[in-house]
Amino acid sequence: MERRDALGKTSSCHCNCNETSANSTGASTNDSKFDFSFQKNSGCDALEEPCCGPPAGPLSSSYEMPGYEICGFVTGFKETTAGAIPLIHTQLNWRDRIGTVNVRLGFDRNDYKIAPGLYAVGRPDSSSPVLVTANYKLSFDHLRRQLDKINAWILILDTRGINVWCAAGKGTFSTQELIYRAQKTQLASVVEHRTLILPQLSATGVNGQEVKKKCGFKVVWGPVAASDLPAFLSAGLKADSTMRRVSFNLAERAVLIPVELTSLRKYLLGTLLGIFMVSGLGADLFSISFAWQRGILTFWAGVAGVVAGTILVPLLLPWIPGRTFALKGGITGLVLGTATTLSMIKNPHISILGALGLILITTSLSSFLAMNFTGSTPYTSPSGVEKEMRKAIPLQLIAAFIAILLWIGAGFHS
Repeated sequence: MERRDALGKTSSCHCNCNETSANSTGASTNDSKFDFSFQKNSGCDALEEPCCGPPAGPLSSSYEMPGYEICGFVTGFKETTAGAIPLIHTQLNWRDRIGTVNVRLGFDRNDYKIAPGLYAVGRPDSSSPVLVTANYKLSFDHLRRQLDKINAWILILDTRGINVWCAAGKGTFSTQELIYRAQKTQLASVVEHRTLILPQLSATGVNGQEVKKKCGFKVVWGPVAASDLPAFLSAGLKADSTMRRVSFNLAERAVLIPVELTSLRKYLLGTLLGIFMVSGLGADLFSISFAWQRGILTFWAGVAGVVAGTILVPLLLPWIPGRTFALKGGITGLVLGTATTLSMIKNPHISILGALGLILITTSLSSFLAMNFTGSTPYTSPSGVEKEMRKAIPLQLIAAFIAILLWIGAGFHS
C-alpha cells in the first residue's frame, strides 16, 4: 500500500493494505474541491487513522488533509468543473531519478506507481488533448518528460503499477478501466472534444469501438515512443511510419540487464550451497577441501552462464544465430563456457569429464536465463513464448542433469 495525498497521488509507505481494482468499492472521502479514495482490506478497517499511518503534519494548503501528502511532481492545482486537478512537473527531480535507478535494478518494481486519475501539464483548457497512460511511475515519467511547453491532460489508468505494454497483455490496461476512469474523473465535463490519445502498445487491451459506445470518446492511437508525441500532436494526431515502428535497439536492450542480474540474488545462497555439496563428492565420499577446490571451478562456470545469458544475449541479440532466445542463449553459453573451461584446463581437478560438465553447466544456464528476455522484446508473442518454453525447458533440465552427473563422475576419477 502507499500513502496517498489529497488527490490520490502516492509516495512510498509500507503497510498490509491492498489496493482494490478500479471497479471495486473502497472507502472514500469527498471534499467540495476534490475527490480522493483509498481502499482498505479487513486488516485496516478497524483503524481510526488513515491506513498508512499518522497525519503527515500541519496543513500547508487547502488541498492537503491529515495523513496525506502531495507528491513532489505536483506543482499546484487547476480548478475545473470536475474539481481540482493536479498540475505536474515535466522535469524529473533527484527523487524521480533515484526511483528510476532502483526500479532498473529490480528493487520495489511492484510498488513503483502513482494513483490513477486526471492530471494536467502546462496550461490546458477544454480544447487540450487528453493523453492516456498507465500508473506505473516509470511510464508516467517517460510521458511527462516529453511534454515540456505542451498543454495537455493526462488520464492515468489503474494498471496495478504495470507498464502499458504488459498491462495491455495482462488485461489491466483495458477497455473497462479506460471507460471507468473517464467517467470517474468526469472527463467529459473537463474537455469539449471527445478524443483520447492512447499509446500504440496498449492496442491489444483496448477496444476503441466499445470505448466510443460506452463513454462517447474516440480512441486515437498515438506513437510507440513517448518521444514522438510532440511531433504527433503538431501533425494533427497523424503518425508517420517511423512512429509506428517498434524498436529494440542496443540501448533498449542494455537497460534490461541490471534487473535480470539483481533478480538472481534470491537464488544465490541456495546455488552456492548446491555447488559446494556436489563439488565435494568423490572417492572419499565427501571432502570439504575437495568441495572448495572444485567448487571454485563450478562457480566460474556459473558466472560464465549468467554473463552469457543475461549480458551477452541482449547486447548481441541481432547477431547471434537462431530465432529463439533459448537457442541464442545456448550458443553464447557454449562459446563462453568453452572459453572459460579452456582458461582453467591446467587445473588438476579438471578432467575431460569435468570439462564437459562445466561447459554444459554454462550452456544450460545461459539458455535458461536468456528466455527471461522473451517478455521484453517486440519480436515474440505470448503464444510464441509459451511454445518456446515448452520445448526448451525440458532440454535445459536434461542438459543440467547430465552436467551434474559428469561433474560428480569427474570427482570420483580425480
